[in-house]
Amino acid sequence: MCPRCEDFARTVVMLGQLALYADMFGADQDFADVVGGALAVSLPDPPPGLFPPGYDPTDGPEYPGEGWAS
Repeated sequence: MCPRCEDFARTVVMLGQLALYADMFGADQDFADVVGGALAVSLPDPPPGLFPPGYDPTDGPEYPGEGWAS
């Protein structure tokens, strides 16, 4: 596995484990929030081939409240 792929996979696994921890009774929610944010920010770019060619994560349906003139 390429180093970027391994980092991406490891970070995703840690985010999943943190989500499981956060749902446990007695979990420290402040810890989960801080660590979850740090892990999300540190998530490397997805490895090549994970998304189809031309995929644009900002392209999608308009959500309520978007596109309205104020």
